[in-house]
Amino acid sequence: MIVAVAVVGPINQPLYLSTFTDDESARLSTLVHCSLDAVEEKVAAGMRGVTTDVPDAYLGVLAVEEECKVYGFVTNTRTKLIVVVDDPLIKDDEMRAIFRRMHTAFADAVSNPFYVLGTPLVSPRFDASVRTIATSLGAAA
Repeated sequence: MIVAVAVVGPINQPLYLSTFTDDESARLSTLVHCSLDAVEEKVAAGMRGVTTDVPDAYLGVLAVEEECKVYGFVTNTRTKLIVVVDDPLIKDDEMRAIFRRMHTAFADAVSNPFYVLGTPLVSPRFDASVRTIATSLGAAA
């Protein structure tokens, strides 16, 4: 089950955070913020050519804390999509599909001519898309 979704800008400014539990929003926000170091390490490793020739935007597991796993995805503009799940049995293929859908929703949101890059995403349509994606994996809306 997805418990939090975050979008973090290229210079690590928070653009969007949605939690799907009642009592853990501060802890989940901190967990997302702490996982940004792992994102930077994985991106830097990819830039040094440590990975394959074709860069993969999906970063996999960034952090594990108690019952939660943090997964990451980086767009070509260095915007980070972060998802926190509490399902230990979720497969990488499922997470890749979730991030593809989230990236599509994000691209649609920032393609709005009235959106200013680097500002918080307050689009109701983007929020609805994220909630739909999250509930498809069993999050409580």
